[in-house]
Amino acid sequence: MKGRTIAILESRAADRMAHLVAQRGGVALSAPALAEIPDVDPHDLAVTLRDLASRPAAAFVFQTGVGTRALFSATDALGMTAALLHLLDQACVVVRGPKPTAALRARSVRIDRSAGEPFTTHEVLASLADLPLAGRRVVVQRYGETNTGLAAGLAARGAEVVEIATYRWGLPADLGPLHGLLAALERDEVALVAFTSAAQAVNLFAVARNAGCEQALVANLARCRVASIGPACSSMLRKLGVRVDIEAHPPKLGPFMDAIDQALGASGRS
Repeated sequence: MKGRTIAILESRAADRMAHLVAQRGGVALSAPALAEIPDVDPHDLAVTLRDLASRPAAAFVFQTGVGTRALFSATDALGMTAALLHLLDQACVVVRGPKPTAALRARSVRIDRSAGEPFTTHEVLASLADLPLAGRRVVVQRYGETNTGLAAGLAARGAEVVEIATYRWGLPADLGPLHGLLAALERDEVALVAFTSAAQAVNLFAVARNAGCEQALVANLARCRVASIGPACSSMLRKLGVRVDIEAHPPKLGPFMDAIDQALGASGRS
């Protein structure tokens, strides 16, 4: 990275990413673009679990580690973790990637199906391809917002989708770093912007729109390099009119940073 400025939009893993950038000789510009806001309604959750006890689900789909941990924290508080574990014992347990896998294993939950890389909705649906779903319930641990592609794919097979909200995405309380990033992009001081989720892109553009500089943001991102953690993130960036130069394979932080380092080193762009 040779002294180049790498903009980081990550929140939870911001320090780790900044460390990885520094290890490779880059300068990290941290501008967190996402806040994970707890969104578990204890009453609704209790009602849902009681309803599932009377009519169990065929499958549970866990999409994120933070959401899985939030769900168990909520059932702990309600005294309903044993009830949740019983429901999981009766169902096919599906995970989208390594983070929900780790969260479930910490609770000694059996995992029946794991989506393959790059851990997108397509792989989740593929992992359920041979499971009869018509007229049966599928519980989906929601992350940030409804995964409309997953819900539509399950509904197309006749499943009744039951969402359990665990957290939602919002803007950080302090927007100063994001405004600082917009200014740095305008001054052409950023070599690369690293997006690790689609929601980060949506939020960055929302801040730019409110500041009256959305079109300038598109133009400024075209002057630097743009890196995406994976297919879902890349798809959102393209919808926003942003060219994606680098995509991680597999969509994990280590390979992501290696790809950025290699691409910047090969290009010679500043």
